[in-house]
Amino acid sequence: MSRRMWEEVKYEVAVANRVLAETGLATGFRASLGHTSMRIPTDPNLFVVKGRGYAVDSLHSVRPEDMIVCDIDGNFVDGPVGSSQCFEVKMHSCIYKARPDVKSVTHVHPHYIVLATTLRKRLRPMNQEGIQLVQKELPVWNHVKTVQTDEEGTEVAGLLGDSKAVLLRGHGATTVGNSPEDSVMTMLQLEEQAKMNYWAYSAMGEDHPYIEDELIAEMSNRTPMPQLPHFKSVLPPEWRPRVGGVWQYYTRVVQNDPSAKPQINKP
Repeated sequence: MSRRMWEEVKYEVAVANRVLAETGLATGFRASLGHTSMRIPTDPNLFVVKGRGYAVDSLHSVRPEDMIVCDIDGNFVDGPVGSSQCFEVKMHSCIYKARPDVKSVTHVHPHYIVLATTLRKRLRPMNQEGIQLVQKELPVWNHVKTVQTDEEGTEVAGLLGDSKAVLLRGHGATTVGNSPEDSVMTMLQLEEQAKMNYWAYSAMGEDHPYIEDELIAEMSNRTPMPQLPHFKSVLPPEWRPRVGGVWQYYTRVVQNDPSAKPQINKP
């Protein structure tokens, strides 16, 4: 049962890493830079992560059989002959050790996040997607070096605290979540906020406007949609909005699933 679970998690992690490439978070000369990991549900002291040492070491090309199983200390447990853990495995292991609630960790070097950290520019809420991520100032690890030791990994995990993201100066960001979908989508939203911040900074300067706390607060505790008069006749009382369409689309794309782009017939 344990080995079957390993294979299922390896598949999920391989797909998540391909999504990082497909969405532009790990492309161009950064095509091999970044990694998503997932804790193994039946063995919480183990996790699966993209490794190093493959014949084609890019996120776009990784396969489930390429994935590496590590223990909570970042030691190699299982993987292809000749491969190793990702170089920053301590970032993952130290976060898992510090945060038992975390099921997935993602680290990449997105362009706009890197720019924001190098410019020492606080990310402000600029658009709806990921708005709560940047409502409070995110912690920054003020080093450009890779995270390779227990001390460095523990520092990053400590800065992360109970947040969903920590920034790394001139290096990128690390996000966490309760699934690979959660940690990857958080990173996508964080990069979108960073991009909007950079555009605003370029257009209007350091003191550009941003979305105020009062407007963010308006998004919470709203009347459930089934209780709105114009939806009562079509939505059942227990209805909840479906989310995950972006993730579903990109996971189908990287799995070469034709349902990602269904045929549209002319009338």
